[in-house]
Amino acid sequence: MRMLGRFLIGVGLAALVSSSASAALLEPRLHLKPSGESSPRVALTLDACGGKTDTRILSALVENKIPATIFVTGMWLKRNGEALAIMKAHPELFELENHGARHIPAVDTPRSIYGLKSAGSAEAVQAEVEAGALALTAHGGAAPTWFRGATAQYSPTSIALIRGLGFKIAGYSINGDGGSLLGAHETDRRVSAARDGDVIIAHINQPTHAAGGGLVKGLLKLKAKGYAFVRLNDVDDSGTDGTTN
Repeated sequence: MRMLGRFLIGVGLAALVSSSASAALLEPRLHLKPSGESSPRVALTLDACGGKTDTRILSALVENKIPATIFVTGMWLKRNGEALAIMKAHPELFELENHGARHIPAVDTPRSIYGLKSAGSAEAVQAEVEAGALALTAHGGAAPTWFRGATAQYSPTSIALIRGLGFKIAGYSINGDGGSLLGAHETDRRVSAARDGDVIIAHINQPTHAAGGGLVKGLLKLKAKGYAFVRLNDVDDSGTDGTTN
């Protein structure tokens, strides 16, 4: 009987772990709170996951004075000193935030998300978040207050962990470039269709992808329509799934 009891307990624990690992992930949404002003406003958030820098986007932001919140990984920081220097030279435009150390999805159960292996444990999620923050300050950036994990998906428990570390989690309301894999036309269409209060996600680390050119076109259309661009730390916002409050 004692052996049977241990067996049943073991089966129950295995089922619990399996259920947790297969549970649906959350992809939080983020909107700006109404400003009460006549001009519509949006927040542009750009992920710098790794690789290089799309200078089409960076140059357009500087030349057109379009503010953006840039989520940088430790890997990107090591390889893009020139682009980082440009961003730091324009503190009125660029807010640098935490995208993790090694672009590992901040999910505390083992799984694959868009081909990326998740952190897999609470300890690994914490390491990805904290090391990403340290990488940013080590490169002369201000201590980040926002975090966005690779794939922008989380388990409820990893959200609670990240919030416990003192970071707000940046969701979005418009996926501008489909992970930088969309064509220029579709990226332009999605971005230029933004409405007051939207938070756009796109990428600034894929200079060879057509999406970058489409992003610039869409942003310039919004600017021509009188839209104001804001950074996340400059406005009030509302995130789903307990990510900001």
